[in-house]
Amino acid sequence: MAGMSMEDTSSDQVWLLHVDGLSMAQGSGASIVITSPQGEDLEFTIKFDYKASNNEAEYEALVIGMRMAHEAGAKHLLAYSNSQLIVKQIEGTFEAKEESIIQYLMQIKELKTSFDHFQVIQIPREANIKDDCLSKLASALEDCRTRHITIQCLPEARALLAVQPITARVDWRAPIIRWIEEGHLPDDRWEAARLKARATHFLVQADTLYKRSYTHPLLRCLSTEEGAHVL
Repeated sequence: MAGMSMEDTSSDQVWLLHVDGLSMAQGSGASIVITSPQGEDLEFTIKFDYKASNNEAEYEALVIGMRMAHEAGAKHLLAYSNSQLIVKQIEGTFEAKEESIIQYLMQIKELKTSFDHFQVIQIPREANIKDDCLSKLASALEDCRTRHITIQCLPEARALLAVQPITARVDWRAPIIRWIEEGHLPDDRWEAARLKARATHFLVQADTLYKRSYTHPLLRCLSTEEGAHVL
C-alpha cells in the first residue's frame, strides 16, 4: 500500500512534505514544511550540531518530516525533494554505497509502512513553492533567532544514534488530562489558574490529549520522550 501512487487518493486526504537539506561553512541544517489537506503549513528548521553532507542533511530532513507528518495524523503523504539522487535511491533505481545513506534508507523503508500511501518525487528548486524556506534556513544557520520558523538543534544524526536509556520524567500532559477528565487542580491557586487557562487549548479523546486549532487538524500531544524520538 505505502508504495502505491497518489492518483487514486482524494486530494482532500493528501498531506504534502517539502524538505531541504543544506550544508555550508556555518553548519548543516534542514528545512521542513508539512502542508495539511486543508492547505495549512507547519514550518520547522533543524540546525545540526554536527557536520553533514547535503545529501545527509536532505535525508535527515525527510526522515524527521515523515515522522512529524505521521504524528500529525497523515495517512497519505506526498514528499518533495530537490535531489534527484535521493529520489532515485528511495525508488531503488540508484544504489547507495555510503553506510550513513544506507541507514537512512532503512529508516525510510520502515517509516513508509506507517502510511496508507507514500510517494516521493523530485522537484526542481526553481519550481519549489516552498523554496523561501531554504533562505530562511541559511539565515538560521548563522543566527538561530527567527520569528517565522521553529528552530530545533539536533546534536547527532538520527541514523547513527544508538539506543540510550531514558530517565523517567513527569509527563507534562498528565495535569491537563486530570483537570479535563476529573476536575483535579493543583493546590496552589496560581498554578491552578495557569493550568485552567492552558487547558482551554486542549481536548481529550479516548484518553489521548490533543491540541485544539481552528485552522489546523487536531494534533496529538506527545510526551517529552516521544517528542525526542520524533526528532
